Amino acid sequence: MFKRILLSVDLEHESSWIKALPVALDLCKSFGAGLSVLTVVPDFGMSIVGQYFPKNFEKEVGEKALARVKDFCAEKVPDNLFVQHIVGVGTIYEVILDMAEKVEADVIVMASHRPELKDYLLGPNAARVVRHANCSVLVVR
Repeated sequence: MFKRILLSVDLEHESSWIKALPVALDLCKSFGAGLSVLTVVPDFGMSIVGQYFPKNFEKEVGEKALARVKDFCAEKVPDNLFVQHIVGVGTIYEVILDMAEKVEADVIVMASHRPELKDYLLGPNAARVVRHANCSVLVVR
């Protein structure tokens, strides 16, 4: 049923993967699927902000984030599982949706937090991914 599973993680917040990772691993084992692990690095937003950072800052941050994703997977994901390490730059939900298309994900697995009032008005990243994804989305609470 699933050939490619995209797992979105925030390496700064254990709550983004502590429950979602085991679910993604179970799906991979059940279906013999590959796992794409994605973390998102926010961009500068406005170009005027970017001028205050060193020239190679974005590249260095991306390389460090990729190293952290690889270390995370080496520690948490079984060796016998095919894993793709991905670092995206930009708005979280947009990057998740874009990467799901690029890796041809059959399902996106991500964690969600308990919504606050502001989330009902603005919509959290998980809700935006659910609304706009072209594949199945499994939100783990």
